[in-house]
Amino acid sequence: MAKKQAQLRRSCGAMAAHMMLLETFPAFRANQMRLEGVTGRRRQVAFDGKAIPIVTVKTIVHVIYNTDAQNISSAQIKSQIAALKRDFRATNPDKAGVPAPWNGLVADSRVQFKLVQVTRTKTSIAAFTHDDKVKNASTGGIAPITPKTHLNIWVCALSGGLLGYAQFPGGPMSSDGVVINFQAFGTMGTAQAPFNKGRTATHEVGHYFNLRHIWGDTPDCSGSDMVADTPNCAGPNFGTPTFPKISCGNGPNGDMFVNYMDYTDDAAMFMLTTQQAVRMRAALDTSRNGLK
Repeated sequence: MAKKQAQLRRSCGAMAAHMMLLETFPAFRANQMRLEGVTGRRRQVAFDGKAIPIVTVKTIVHVIYNTDAQNISSAQIKSQIAALKRDFRATNPDKAGVPAPWNGLVADSRVQFKLVQVTRTKTSIAAFTHDDKVKNASTGGIAPITPKTHLNIWVCALSGGLLGYAQFPGGPMSSDGVVINFQAFGTMGTAQAPFNKGRTATHEVGHYFNLRHIWGDTPDCSGSDMVADTPNCAGPNFGTPTFPKISCGNGPNGDMFVNYMDYTDDAAMFMLTTQQAVRMRAALDTSRNGLK
């Protein structure tokens, strides 16, 4: 049964959750605007990664399971935390796959992760979606634990091909955190190719730290991820593209499809950029300073 649920194209619900919060949580819009102001000022200052202290983010994983297969092992959970550490510290060996023109942009965000707690909750819900019901005991899930000081990650079955979603900084604490499909979590167990290298969580935790999709979530070339060193591109890339993939007049190097904030397969994404690291650090110093 699990095999039949595997998805072949990445699907992220972060922007759907984002739009929902803009309508239902009035302070969210103002909080996001305030953070963008801080981020814009931070972009004017040179980023010296080696001079910035390493932040270790205490992480709580909530396993919400309807079937025994969804009650993933401790080893699988640890494999995901290890993948997050590698990706955010740029120690992932497959970063050798970054095309040469972008080698100088690969950034160590100076953020790492430490698993401090795992909860397990049996649910009668067959699958969840981006409406945050997995984050509430009354709707089959469990509430976040000390979300001001801990990253909360829910692992569960998600419907409609959804691999995961996250809440951007500035939203309500009652729903703050990241949700990942149990078939795209970690590097073993129920994790299924092409999403079995832990990159779905890397992508969603990027959103949690205020990173946007690299194409700016528009169906043309008008969008922006508000990051200067990711080339403007027309839309998401899927699968494992061949370099260069040109759109929006961004030749000769084209779309940065190897970036964790695109929609490519786990085996095709390897990096965050310096300016993406700046955005994350701005969030860590303001909206998410309780994590430090």
